[in-house]
Amino acid sequence: MPRVTALYRHPIKGFTAESVEELQVQSDGRVAGDRVLAFRFADAATPERRDDGLDHWPKARGLSLQDFPSVAALRTRYDDTSGRVRIGHGGDLLVEAGLDADGRTALAEAVTEFVLATPEGRKLSRPGRLPLVLVGDGETARFQDRARGFISVHGRASTLALSGALGIDVDDRRFRSNIVIDGVDAWEELDWSGEVRIGEVTLQTEGPIVRCLATHANPDTGLRDAKVLTTLTGALAQEEPTLGRLLLPATTEGSVSSGTIRLGDDVRLPTVQRTPATA
Repeated sequence: MPRVTALYRHPIKGFTAESVEELQVQSDGRVAGDRVLAFRFADAATPERRDDGLDHWPKARGLSLQDFPSVAALRTRYDDTSGRVRIGHGGDLLVEAGLDADGRTALAEAVTEFVLATPEGRKLSRPGRLPLVLVGDGETARFQDRARGFISVHGRASTLALSGALGIDVDDRRFRSNIVIDGVDAWEELDWSGEVRIGEVTLQTEGPIVRCLATHANPDTGLRDAKVLTTLTGALAQEEPTLGRLLLPATTEGSVSSGTIRLGDDVRLPTVQRTPATA
């Protein structure tokens, strides 16, 4: 039976994934502690308002791997209990601070200094971008790429297939999924239709994840060292560069599924409808 082989949360949008042993899936369709903070440009420190009432923070208006791959090399840890953020690079501590006003300023200044010294530094110097602002309350998951949120999952076999096509080992962390599973065929998750049960949580399959340049960044070095997008559409013959699946908690008899997903949990799969273009 397929099983959960890795779990990740990303407390700071676009920064280091934290490998965890369990994830708490909320009824709103997000993971507790995931994308609860983000470094925004000075002119984009408030969210866009949508007709459906959901706030949205487009990733292009703040630090993201798509435009600032070097931030992948920063090692970050977030302590939910104390509300403190620790950021290091190459074994050195750059800053550790809380989420009060002084702490946010210290964190933003340290990250700004780091990014300005990278090849992408000139992008950060463009009008309206500085000073960076650390936004988020450290509790509410709100900085996902899509306003609706979603939980993300991919199969390890898919990254192995991509590794074979690229001729290098591709780390699962490149794709910033919350859940990685083993025991399914490569690309099988793209063809799921219906409900999937992971541990104690029942989830509804939503759309596949079309990837961006963020996947080109090595999660250890921050260098763009793998042409993921053109390999997916070229050697692997996909119409769009796609890897992974979006999920939302399923609703049964008016009750929304939520709960804990743990390493090693069984995965009960939905119906698979094969799509030749992604086989």
